[in-house]
Amino acid sequence: MTDARWTGASTPYIESNQGDAWGKEAAGQGRRGTQRILSAGPQPAPRDIAEALHVQPGTPVVARARLILLDGNPVEVAHSYWPTPIADGTPLARPGKIRGGAVTLLAELGYQPGTVSEVVQTRPPTKEEAEALQLTANTEWVLALTRTIASLDGRPYEVSVMVSPGRIGRLHYSMKVD
Repeated sequence: MTDARWTGASTPYIESNQGDAWGKEAAGQGRRGTQRILSAGPQPAPRDIAEALHVQPGTPVVARARLILLDGNPVEVAHSYWPTPIADGTPLARPGKIRGGAVTLLAELGYQPGTVSEVVQTRPPTKEEAEALQLTANTEWVLALTRTIASLDGRPYEVSVMVSPGRIGRLHYSMKVD
């Protein structure tokens, strides 16, 4: 992810039954991709997350924070959010690994992606992001990708915010035109 030659794709991260998509993507580049769960459980929805999930700010949501590692080095801090009626009482709300991954669990619960929206933004890191990503230069910016997934009927059911060092390399998007 921080290598200029790295090109990632979003598709494996929204399709169910992919297992450890990050581990597979890294292995495809001859690298080792792992993650560490930082936290999981209910929290009040921040304003931007609430807006994306169509709930009121402060409404309880289930949140999961993960530190994404490449060859043992932090390359991304990822926060995912789900409405409480969807995720409460599921493995999404607990700090352990999710068998088959979150996307597979959501599919088993009846949530399939209908639309996916991704917004990419550069900005200065928060103090917590700079520490987690071990940014050494206080002038280094981060790249934040916010992904909102809505069901086939258009209801958003997941928002993920993935933050990487600005030196990530590049993002590559492609789409199939029907």
